[in-house]
Amino acid sequence: MADYKLLAVYEDDDHLVKAVKETKAKKHHIDEVYTPFPVHGLDKVMGLNHTRIAIASFMYGVLGLSVAVWMMNFMMIDDWPRNIGGKPSFTFFQNMPAFVPIMFELTVFFAAHLMVITFYMRSKIWPFKKAENPDPRTTDDHFIMEVSAAKDNIQSVAEFLHSTGAKEVSLKQS
Repeated sequence: MADYKLLAVYEDDDHLVKAVKETKAKKHHIDEVYTPFPVHGLDKVMGLNHTRIAIASFMYGVLGLSVAVWMMNFMMIDDWPRNIGGKPSFTFFQNMPAFVPIMFELTVFFAAHLMVITFYMRSKIWPFKKAENPDPRTTDDHFIMEVSAAKDNIQSVAEFLHSTGAKEVSLKQS
């Protein structure tokens, strides 16, 4: 089993994508890739599945729209009907054009705020959590690919990573 992790440092995103392709072709397991900015196409090269976050966002928007419709119907029609500007308060559908901005705003509000919470939960980012970044240079201008290696083939994997264009390869025991 893989006891160790090798951290290969790259200085260019194109070299990183090329190295990920070569590493996948050699059947080495890539645990994680740390980048200072999103690298276009890296998820496809790594073989990551498509995210379902858009479905969650749609459901949160529908929830916001439902809350808006229920809230306005309760407040403006059932609980305390008022004659505002000569508009009758007999049914929700007669007054719906006046409620459209509120429905839109609550849809966006629910989708945005619940998506932030979903992102934090999905990414396991909690308040006061210690950063898991293995090298602070990845927040500036370097890229790191973390590759698993067994104890008996650390040297061969390190040489392979150097051949892919890594500027440095370091060992991190997991």
